Amino acid sequence: MRLMGLSGWSGAGKTTLIAALIPALLQRGLTVSTIKHAHHAFDVDKPGKDSYIHRESGAQEVLVASAHRFALMHELRGAPEPPLAELLRRLSPVDLVIVEGFKSDPHPKIEVHRTATDKDYIYPGDPYIRAIATDAPGPFPMPRFELDDIEGIAEWVIREAVPIERGDVSAL
Repeated sequence: MRLMGLSGWSGAGKTTLIAALIPALLQRGLTVSTIKHAHHAFDVDKPGKDSYIHRESGAQEVLVASAHRFALMHELRGAPEPPLAELLRRLSPVDLVIVEGFKSDPHPKIEVHRTATDKDYIYPGDPYIRAIATDAPGPFPMPRFELDDIEGIAEWVIREAVPIERGDVSAL
């Protein structure tokens, strides 16, 4: 498996870029998975559903399965948030894992920056940012892509994504 992250402030377009990037990578024959970091409480379940009742009753994990997909929900119940390396170990093998968020983790990243957000750049304080996708003209001390240059970004990601042992991001 190989890894590349997308990092940026809220509203910069990380999810939009990933949604366009995945089909471009699939067209090149790669298998792709993603890991998304959420800074807030979230729930993929719905109150009143059996799986929700199982979790609320105290189950550590609930796996919901159908003919189309399955979802595993794991309750932390006060335990610390798992590090990225542990989350990577839970994924099935693929060619490329795209990580959205996890700004402070040591893995290679593309910074997604939109001038309209009026936020500072992250790259000056993060040595793991290797490229920038932005609507700002630059210059930048790294490769720069327009936010809509999906083909260029896809080719760069294929070249620059780093191979990892499953879950070993500490060596990056």
